[in-house]
Amino acid sequence: MTAEPRHSRRGLLVPFVIAGVLLGAWTGWWFYLTQQIETRLDAQVAAMRQDGWQISYASRTTTGWPFRARVSIPHAEIMAPSGHGIAAPELIAETNAYNPDRWVVIAPDGLTLTRAGKGKVGIAGDGLRLSVSHLRERFPDLRAEMIRPGFTTHQGAEPFPIASAERILLNVRPHLTGGRAATDEMDVAFELVDARGRPGGPVEGATRQGRLTARIEGTLVNAGRLGGMDSAGVFAAWTASGGRFTAIKGELAAGESRARIESETLAADAGGRLEGEVSLRAEQPGAAIAGLARSQSGAVNRLGAAGAAAATAVSGDRGVDLVIRFRDGRTWLGPFALAPAPKLF
Repeated sequence: MTAEPRHSRRGLLVPFVIAGVLLGAWTGWWFYLTQQIETRLDAQVAAMRQDGWQISYASRTTTGWPFRARVSIPHAEIMAPSGHGIAAPELIAETNAYNPDRWVVIAPDGLTLTRAGKGKVGIAGDGLRLSVSHLRERFPDLRAEMIRPGFTTHQGAEPFPIASAERILLNVRPHLTGGRAATDEMDVAFELVDARGRPGGPVEGATRQGRLTARIEGTLVNAGRLGGMDSAGVFAAWTASGGRFTAIKGELAAGESRARIESETLAADAGGRLEGEVSLRAEQPGAAIAGLARSQSGAVNRLGAAGAAAATAVSGDRGVDLVIRFRDGRTWLGPFALAPAPKLF
């Protein structure tokens, strides 16, 4: 009786050999990528320190194999020459190993924001993250988001205008013209949802202890001059070169008051405060302005706010067209000075 031929099992090993080779190659790529990330991070930190930045952190670690590169930076402190800075128990930066063109940075344990000349405020929430993508382009896409943040002013610091919010979002991306990215313009969109003001502050007054929601968008012109945060601040060189915001529009809701806003252009004066006009189509504006007049904030001109509230009270519940002017470092409604103009730097 003839014995059946034995089949070679060598073919069964081929897929495993191929998988092993691919895994080895991918592992080599992952280690190369993480080494490049660490090298470039060290070089960037060194360059920033030479430019006057103060940066410190404990020993970092890189994990995430096989599909991600995850850099953990404990006890991070970053201070710009302008005096603005952040500190966090830990910052975590993560990217896809197969396409390291998008990074997400999170502060899982909150952070402390240092405001130049105003002191520190602690920020904690359900999510604090910054994403940066299209790094190979001249202007990357930026998205900063805070989910249910709470703000705690440190002792001796200037009060922060809001105590908490449901959501804060800032989007910055290249402006598109005819489907193509403009050479020197960026679109900016800001969203503040259900913010509560600090006790006795202007936001609490304007909302009558209610909530503030704002959605504003516009185009930033001359974006190439936003070169860095030097001692004068990130907007100083931009302003000096004619930088401005254009095509501004949005919506505001403060308690029972509502408004649609538009502005053709806003810029900043030499001191960093806004200049220009904002048109509002407002519903029940008197309630917000009257609440502002009762604010305990020293920044609010309570007499001017009271006069503006009386002037707008004649509209009742009807809609009214208003113009807010930023000039001479102040915010004006008609002849009434309400408060200092918002400060960019």
